[in-house]
Amino acid sequence: MQTELTKQLNIKYPIFQGGMANIAEHSLVSAVSNAGGLGILAAGGMNAEQVREEIVKTKALTDKPFGVNLMLLNPEAAKIAKVLVEEKVAVVTTGAGTPEPYMKEWLEAGIKVIPVVASVALAKRMQRCGAFAVIAEGTESGGHIGESTTMALVPQVVDAVEIPVIAAGGIGDGRGYAAARMLGAQAVQIGTRFLVAKECIIHENYKNLVLKAKDIDSVVTSRSTGHPVRVLRNAMTREYLKLEKEGKGFEELEKLTLGSLRKAVFEGDIAGGSFMAGQIAGLISKEQTAAEIMEEIVTEAKNVIQKQWELEQ
Repeated sequence: MQTELTKQLNIKYPIFQGGMANIAEHSLVSAVSNAGGLGILAAGGMNAEQVREEIVKTKALTDKPFGVNLMLLNPEAAKIAKVLVEEKVAVVTTGAGTPEPYMKEWLEAGIKVIPVVASVALAKRMQRCGAFAVIAEGTESGGHIGESTTMALVPQVVDAVEIPVIAAGGIGDGRGYAAARMLGAQAVQIGTRFLVAKECIIHENYKNLVLKAKDIDSVVTSRSTGHPVRVLRNAMTREYLKLEKEGKGFEELEKLTLGSLRKAVFEGDIAGGSFMAGQIAGLISKEQTAAEIMEEIVTEAKNVIQKQWELEQ
């Protein structure tokens, strides 16, 4: 399971936990890092001091490397960028924009910057800016998504850049891990599978929706606004898609989703919450500790790869 990437990041397994806003906090992140992966704190939904507090709490629970995900649309992005330097964070992943304004300061501080990309063009741009690696995220992912599938995007990004590529989107077990490695990725990022980790703080209603999800139970909203989001179907998504079809404007659509992720995460609001999850949700059927999830993925991946090797002999 070791790759050049794991050696440079000083982690045991090439598995990142997705930086899910309002979800990936110190309990989950430290558990993933302690299990040999790279836990990633989500700065989305937090101000600079809250991010600092989460970093301190995570350090108290693990001495292993972990990262922080900065959603660049965060109003306090510039302040958070400085906190990451001050707290000597090992890895920063970014989304919803380009981290170029902060790259110089981060690189000088020795931070490994790994932007999330949804296109070859952005991957090339991030390499020119000094990114350590990129996360090529396919449209199968939960939350904010691009258009290309993981199967199509990852090998094209691998061919286009010289830095390591981490595959994300539709990966939730050892088979997905093995497939991503065959596409040329040096690691994978997994989000939805960790929603049902025992250390994950989301409301039980949220976990149960993921556990009961079928392959067709996710839907993409907000295509009309240019910021598509994959979530699990509920009353809110049905109304949202109805209004989109009717051509309603951004302001009217925004009323439906304002605070909806927090409603899902903290209140378990089945009707009005935004239950972000990827298409992989249909594969998930049990709640486990983060360590159990990691061990199961690693064991299955090794078995799949070994079996394929034996078939080819």
